[in-house]
Amino acid sequence: MNEIWAVVHVEREALIRDLETLPPERWATPSLCPGWDVHDVLAHLADDAKTTRVGFLLRLAAARFDFDRYNNAGVARERAGEPQLTLASFRAASHRTTSAPAPKASRLVEVFVHGEDVRRPLGLSRDYPVAHVAAALRYQLSTGVALGGGKERAHGLRLMVTDASIDVGEGPKVRGTALALLLAVSGRPIGADELTGPGTPALTRDGGLHHG
Repeated sequence: MNEIWAVVHVEREALIRDLETLPPERWATPSLCPGWDVHDVLAHLADDAKTTRVGFLLRLAAARFDFDRYNNAGVARERAGEPQLTLASFRAASHRTTSAPAPKASRLVEVFVHGEDVRRPLGLSRDYPVAHVAAALRYQLSTGVALGGGKERAHGLRLMVTDASIDVGEGPKVRGTALALLLAVSGRPIGADELTGPGTPALTRDGGLHHG
C-alpha cells in the first residue's frame, strides 16, 4: 500500500513540474477526457487528492449517486479563476494519502490516465513505471465501465502487453504497451501506431485512434 502511495506522490509531483511553466493560453487545451480541458483535469486531480471516504459518500449522495455529476461538482469546486491557483491547491494536497473507498490500485489509474489526458494534447511525454502501469491495467480489466474501469471494452479480446508479463482474454489479439492498452481500455484515444492486431478496432471504438 505504501508503495502505491509513493508512486502516486511521484506522479503528482511530476505533473506539477510539467504544468508550472505552462503558458496561460494553453490551459484551455482540450484534454483526452471528453468535455474537460487541461485546467478541468487538474481541478479534478486536486479534488481527488483531497477526497476522504466520508466526504466521498456524502458528496456522491448529494450528486444522487451519479458519478458524472459528482466529478463535475468536484471540478467546479476546485477550479480557481487562475490556473496557477488551482495548481497551488493541487500542490498543497499532493502528498495526502486519503481517497474514496475504492481499491488503492484505482489511484494508479488516476495518476497515469489523467497524466496522459493532460500531457498528450500538450505535446508532453513521460516514462511511467511499467510495473505500476501494468497494475493499473489489471485493475481496469477487472472493473466495470460504470465504475470507471474498462472490463467491457476488453470483452472478447486477447490483450498482449509488449513490455510486461500480461496476456489475458480470448479472442482477436491486440498488442501494445501497458500504457497504450491502459488508455484504450479506459476509453481514451491513442496513436494509430500504438496498438496492433485484428482486435484493435473493437478495443478502440470508444476512444478512437489518432492519426498523425
